[in-house]
Amino acid sequence: MKKIALSICLALAASIGLQAQSVCYINTEDILASVPEYQSVQADLNDLAEKYRATIESEYDDINALYKDYQNKKASLSASERQQREDEIITKEKALKTKQNTFFGEDGVMANKSEELLAPIKTKLQNAIDAVAYKNNCSMIIDLAVTTGIVFKNDRYDLTQQTIEYLNRK
Repeated sequence: MKKIALSICLALAASIGLQAQSVCYINTEDILASVPEYQSVQADLNDLAEKYRATIESEYDDINALYKDYQNKKASLSASERQQREDEIITKEKALKTKQNTFFGEDGVMANKSEELLAPIKTKLQNAIDAVAYKNNCSMIIDLAVTTGIVFKNDRYDLTQQTIEYLNRK
């Protein structure tokens, strides 16, 4: 009998504890869309990426022209001239791949510039999310922008608009 009473008490205590906690959600895509600084940074990053893309494409076109010229003249070239041209094309292709990685690689210019420009916005966003979460007594926040598999959501727990309002207040 004592075991049953203890089990019931534990079950009630656990259910009371669970009711006090709430899982809320936000959509960072919607929040960031409302932040003018973010839009400006995205435009700057897109412009920079386009500049680097144009440089890469131009150099690729130059290499492609060298290759076509080589193909057209291949029959009239000596073996050493063919080898020299092939080596030149291969060297330029490798240099272009290195440059492309320098611009767009994991630790490339674009990744570093993105981190540099977005870091203050991310900090501001995280501070806003923290403040709104504490205000609403949320034990956990789920970001719908990066989470898949949400099959139901109750709008009562959506803190997206409150977070946007918090960011605009500051």
